[in-house]
Amino acid sequence: MAFQRKKPAAIGIKVNFPGFIEPALATSIEKVPSGDRWLHEIKFDGYRVQVHLANMSGPSASGRSPTTHGTSAPDRRSSTARSSYRARDGTTDFSVLQNELKGKRTKIVLVAFDLLYLNGYDLRKLPLIERKAHLKKIIDGTDIQFSENFEIDGPKMYAHACEVGLEGVVSKHRDSAYRTGRFDCWVKVKNRAHAAFSRVMDQFG
Repeated sequence: MAFQRKKPAAIGIKVNFPGFIEPALATSIEKVPSGDRWLHEIKFDGYRVQVHLANMSGPSASGRSPTTHGTSAPDRRSSTARSSYRARDGTTDFSVLQNELKGKRTKIVLVAFDLLYLNGYDLRKLPLIERKAHLKKIIDGTDIQFSENFEIDGPKMYAHACEVGLEGVVSKHRDSAYRTGRFDCWVKVKNRAHAAFSRVMDQFG
């Protein structure tokens, strides 16, 4: 008796490739929220891009990385779905990214945080927690780093981020769809000490 291999279950809504998608934006607030509905991520300092990959299994494989505003990003970042980066010591350093874009390779890690479209299907209406689960599977074993979501108390997450010198925390409703624009289901709180240091350094830039 012959058995046929089952096709993977489709996820999302079948649509033509949408091209550049206007980004979802986080609203600035003063205190990281608490509660089970929130997921917390590290806030990175850097460029944000969308990565469009097509025909990656064939000889005509191609990729494009438009930035948040839709303009093309440098080719050296065309293999990631996240515009952020992290230096090897675990803290962000904007000068590292600037040197990278000037062709001076240093220590840079590219981080992916969301998945909007996959194999002909629009995933934007799926809950965030599901989109991130699919994303994690796709980039597992690659050089792209996954932006982990932490299901812990928000203020504790923020305190830890400040302790290790990170830029801040982004908090999102775990069941939120991806919506273009700025809404209160995605919020961010900056590390005030980090922001103050950045302003001082800008004066000497």
